[in-house]
Amino acid sequence: MTLQQLKKIVAFYGRFTLSFTQIGFVFRRLFWSRAATNFHGQHWVVTGASGGLGREMAMAALRGGATVTAVARSKEKLQQLVADATAVGLAAPQIEQCDVALVADTQLLLERLVASNQKIDVLVNNVGVLNDDLIITQEGKESSFVTNLLSHYQLTEGLLARNVIPRGGLVINVTSGGGYNVPLMTAPLNVVDLKKYNGVAAYGFHKRAQMVLTNFWREKYGPMGVDFYVMHPGWADTAGVQRSLPRFRKILAPILRDAHSGADTAIWLAATRPSQSPGENVWFDRKARSAHAYPHTRISNETAQSLVAYLDSHLQGVAR
Repeated sequence: MTLQQLKKIVAFYGRFTLSFTQIGFVFRRLFWSRAATNFHGQHWVVTGASGGLGREMAMAALRGGATVTAVARSKEKLQQLVADATAVGLAAPQIEQCDVALVADTQLLLERLVASNQKIDVLVNNVGVLNDDLIITQEGKESSFVTNLLSHYQLTEGLLARNVIPRGGLVINVTSGGGYNVPLMTAPLNVVDLKKYNGVAAYGFHKRAQMVLTNFWREKYGPMGVDFYVMHPGWADTAGVQRSLPRFRKILAPILRDAHSGADTAIWLAATRPSQSPGENVWFDRKARSAHAYPHTRISNETAQSLVAYLDSHLQGVAR
């Protein structure tokens, strides 16, 4: 590690540790008023719902009276979610087993959701993964790229194209602080060369693209009455963090956020639907904040349109 890299790391953690951990959440909630979470009559679809933040969002929606479709790869974990929900007197969520690292599997999920003839009032694109090692799917794509970004785009665009998300519907995208470190670039999104792959960097580029994509959707579909938010949960102690960032977790474990504090802003957004100013922003601890923490991430030769064209190129031949 060079001295310059060490300085960047120290500056990053010095700037964000208090804010992104449970310390920041506990402090800020002292100034919040209680928001009513009445989701009766709503149908939610939550991806990555079998654990961590997604599980908490699904349970919160159920507690608010919503009908929930929980999407995840593990059938066993989905069944456990059903058991846990009914054990505390909640309605059983509908479950959809899907490997969103595969375009074909996500397409089948899309078709099943359409065939169910249920409108989707709230779609939460929560599923995400940070892979330490390069994983190439059977479709020839880098696994985390499809999971973190392409599947979100495929599912959201497909549902909107089929009018499954109605006027008054809402899409919430769950991003990460990793996106603050990099500008929008399409070239690093789907790295399949082992010599060039860096899982942490890939994750950051996916999350930056997610921020840009959210704003693109706001401009494209806002006039149709569909709202889009991108929210940052802070640094939460999820299974993904435990698996992929063990050193980070070991140091910060006592102050990492739990699933409740990490999911809070997403639930609050769904309950209150706050207005947004034009341009990119990220919701964090119930407030719209800049999508850029550093000047260099504003500088890019890419645009939202070039990002969308890139994602479309990876879905060629897929009925949407």
